[in-house]
Amino acid sequence: MKFLLRAIPSSLALGALLAAIQPGNFLRGWLLFSFLLLLSFYVLRTTFSWATLPFIPSTGSGQRFHPSSFIFVSAFILRLALGITLYIALPLNTNGADDHRAGYVFFDAYRRDTQAWELAISNSPILSSFDKTHYTDQYGGLLALSAAGYRYLSPDAHRPLLPVLFGALTASLGLAFLWKAAVRQWDEKVALAACIIYALYPESILLGASQMREPFLMGFMCMALYGFVTWRARTFLATTDESDKKDFTSFIFHLSSLTLGLLGMLLISPVAALLTLVIFAGWAWVTREHARTSWIALSAALALFLLGIYLLAWGLQRDPTPSTSPVGVILNFARDAVKWDVHQLERGSGWVQKLFSEMPDWLRPLFVIIYGITQPVLPAAFIEPTTLTLRLLGIFRALGWYALVPLLFFAPVATRRLAPEAGRRLWTWLLASAWLWIIIASLRGGADQWDNPRYRAMLIVFESLVAAFAWVHRDRWLTRWVFIEVIFLAIFTQWYAFRYYHVGIEISFGIMVALIFALAALILGAGWWRDKHRNPPP
Repeated sequence: MKFLLRAIPSSLALGALLAAIQPGNFLRGWLLFSFLLLLSFYVLRTTFSWATLPFIPSTGSGQRFHPSSFIFVSAFILRLALGITLYIALPLNTNGADDHRAGYVFFDAYRRDTQAWELAISNSPILSSFDKTHYTDQYGGLLALSAAGYRYLSPDAHRPLLPVLFGALTASLGLAFLWKAAVRQWDEKVALAACIIYALYPESILLGASQMREPFLMGFMCMALYGFVTWRARTFLATTDESDKKDFTSFIFHLSSLTLGLLGMLLISPVAALLTLVIFAGWAWVTREHARTSWIALSAALALFLLGIYLLAWGLQRDPTPSTSPVGVILNFARDAVKWDVHQLERGSGWVQKLFSEMPDWLRPLFVIIYGITQPVLPAAFIEPTTLTLRLLGIFRALGWYALVPLLFFAPVATRRLAPEAGRRLWTWLLASAWLWIIIASLRGGADQWDNPRYRAMLIVFESLVAAFAWVHRDRWLTRWVFIEVIFLAIFTQWYAFRYYHVGIEISFGIMVALIFALAALILGAGWWRDKHRNPPP
């Protein structure tokens, strides 16, 4: 009853706001959004109650909420609030782009959502979203879901915040599964830190506030992670709880969580499903000494992997009569995509053209990787000319990345100091997977300040776990990486200030990079010498 007394007024008020700022009949929109919001609040409450204890004892006479409860609630509110804010602010403070004037942050979201509305009001079946005539979605899954939502829930008007609501809900629900998986595999400290990073990481919030694939992929990935961790623990690993093994209902739930998570990713983006399967396979391999091989599980994983390869090749295939194998299609697309992105990077920046002309061809991919890792560049977010809305958004995104990346750089040090060999191997594998994907995203995104961070954030589930582990095991080496980042930001701020406003002194790009690397080496070398000769690390 207390839940309804809070949820119904909140749903009605927020539903009225959503209906008022979008096209269509106000009353119909108000009832639609109010009902969906009330349903969302109920689903969130039920899922989060399952995931964690709702209360913990306080030092006083009463009780207070478990910390994870605040994270769960804030995750949904932040994503929906940012989606509403950007929908209002972008057209008012526009840079002239069609997507921004329509209230969309990402051009891909603008094209796909517009075509979803066109499909919804047409006579074509929803399943036609999976044919090659709908060019805005390579795989068709998100286009189908958006079109179905418009056709059956909002047939009178195109309400762009409808898919935002579903994306914010799905991404937020993933927190419950992430929490349960991390607590089961490690402990509450790692789980709490990982959930905070997942919930509050700005790129994750932005994608959850947009009509993009990533919020759905994040939610499904968390679901698959929980299913994998719990199903593996119950099925493969030795456990003292014999009754737990015999709990058939619980076993089916965990298996369903893993299966639905992987199938959901296959529907939205086979790339995410394939990446997750590879990570799970490596996870099982590095922790295999206490495990028994299940040929049924291996066969199912192989079948899903082959299905993912086929669906990915089908989505990437542009020739209606393919002449190469699915693997060949994927490799050809990846090679051409990287070449095109590097070409776009070079064409879009005069100073990049100058740098490329001064370096050998084999060094260009390395430059793109390093430049991509720095995106979105925090000094550029403050200094480069743009609209106020995009400047604030750029600062918000850059601050999040530059808060996260020192933890990812420090994580190898923390991993090396783990005592249990199996735990060290597992964290090393997760760390390697996260960094390998960050490098691939840099190459695939061509160091673009929008696509590159978006691709990178697709694996925020595993990146947040690695960063959480680093935070829990932090020591003086994390401080040293923060010092290196401060030096990087200070030097780049000077470089951008002179480039755009001729403030300060001019430093060539090569000298600037050499200076940064030299100071970083000095900090790391001095830290290593100090730890070895004066005060060994704890």
